[in-house]
Amino acid sequence: MNYITSFTGMTDKWFYKLISEGHFPKPIKLGRSSRWYKREVEQWK
Repeated sequence: MNYITSFTGMTDKWFYKLISEGHFPKPIKLGRSSRWYKREVEQWK
């Protein structure tokens, strides 16, 4: 999430809102962590 927030300048709460509305790719869960493919984040922006 740190990469995404610094890359876009938006907050993590904003991204979780976008995810719940279907406007941002869903994360890949690794244990308690959430990860995204860099390619998907860059394509979204």
